[in-house]
Amino acid sequence: MYKRILLPTDGSEITGKAVDTAVKLAATLGAEVSALAVKEPFPYSAITEMQPMPPQEFFDTQDRIATRNLGLVAAACGAAGVKCNALAIEAVHPWEAILEQAKAQGADLIVMASHGRRGMSALLLGSETQKVLTHGAIPVLVVR
Repeated sequence: MYKRILLPTDGSEITGKAVDTAVKLAATLGAEVSALAVKEPFPYSAITEMQPMPPQEFFDTQDRIATRNLGLVAAACGAAGVKCNALAIEAVHPWEAILEQAKAQGADLIVMASHGRRGMSALLLGSETQKVLTHGAIPVLVVR
């Protein structure tokens, strides 16, 4: 059925539920998991003499967060005996990076979390999950 599951992770509590679901599904199906962490690019337009964070510190922080989040997925996969590869990339729009990586890695399922925002907060904040659902061509399992 599904052999390659793409699992975007941001380290949030709700993403932890998606990790558990993806790993259990992969173990049941004999599938592999590709964990993806999307790092924010440095806001170069905000460069001034009074920067809140120097660029290198920003990049180091992004790398540290991505490494931690991907490590959690790799550990969960390892404990379940599921093959896992991990990738961290930088992108302005995470949903585009998720869809690009799904295609590049030949994923046949994306498992991702949704924070369940509704109404005005969903409209104003947007939803990476909603954009993946809208623009993607492969199945997406949404975990709440």
